[in-house]
Amino acid sequence: MEALTHFMNDTVEFYRWSLTIADKRVEKWPMMSSPAPTLAISCLYLLFLWAGPKYMQNREPFQLRKTLIVYNFSMVILNFYIAKELLLGARAAGYSYLCQPVSYSNDVNEVRIASALWWYYISKGVEYLDTVFFILRKKINQVSFLHVYHHCTMFILWWIGIKWVPGGQSFFGAGINSSIHVLMYGYYGLAAFGPKIQKFLWWKKYLTIIQMIQFHVTIGHAGHSLYTGCPFPAWMQWALIGYAVTFIILFGNFYYQTYRRTPRSAHKAAKPVTNGVSMTTNGYNKLQEVEENGQKQQKKERAKRE
Repeated sequence: MEALTHFMNDTVEFYRWSLTIADKRVEKWPMMSSPAPTLAISCLYLLFLWAGPKYMQNREPFQLRKTLIVYNFSMVILNFYIAKELLLGARAAGYSYLCQPVSYSNDVNEVRIASALWWYYISKGVEYLDTVFFILRKKINQVSFLHVYHHCTMFILWWIGIKWVPGGQSFFGAGINSSIHVLMYGYYGLAAFGPKIQKFLWWKKYLTIIQMIQFHVTIGHAGHSLYTGCPFPAWMQWALIGYAVTFIILFGNFYYQTYRRTPRSAHKAAKPVTNGVSMTTNGYNKLQEVEENGQKQQKKERAKRE
């Protein structure tokens, strides 16, 4: 018990010390004064993962098609805005794509980049709705470990990123990820329209490939910075490398299970994906649509024969 008390006291002291080197510019920004709001939202997310399926167990699934269309295209707009602000801000500030230290100045371009990164962090909290839609549509099997790990850790870890390093090379990974999310949520939004649009969405597996390329680029970029001694916090670089490795393993396993191991016929039956980690779009499954249409056709044929 005494050892635990010492550990807790040391943790509190370390956190207090870390606040002395945190970015003062973001201190009073929404959600940034304390980790409590981020952790509270994440805990509510995990609670919903447990309570949501129980609540929906004896209820009909929600359809939410219009909601999904609005949500997905709203995320397209948000991620496009973030990517645009990071690109234009970095160019105006004369950023290097290979080595860029963090500047904690109040320069208009530096604040612009920090603001865009803050919106990127907020977007990761909004993405919790992906899971909510799965559960409300009773697609519980799509809420995999990869899905939960990806959503929950990104929101929490990017609070840390914004608190201490909202600039410099942080723009690189966030800019790439936001650009990819423009494509991803655009795909999900189109798929939510139904079978008439889904037949044109042949490029679903390439979203996962692009994501895996992103993780390899992240490792290479961080590794290059460490090798050349770039004056960007080394702890952030090592954390990025370790985090990217976990995603390469998890997404690689998903890709193998979905596109290599599963029979080709199954891919044709289930068109859409959600966040690159399932074969539905925020809970919409084309296979279910095909089955329902087949059942309706069988009923019509029986009625004609009678």
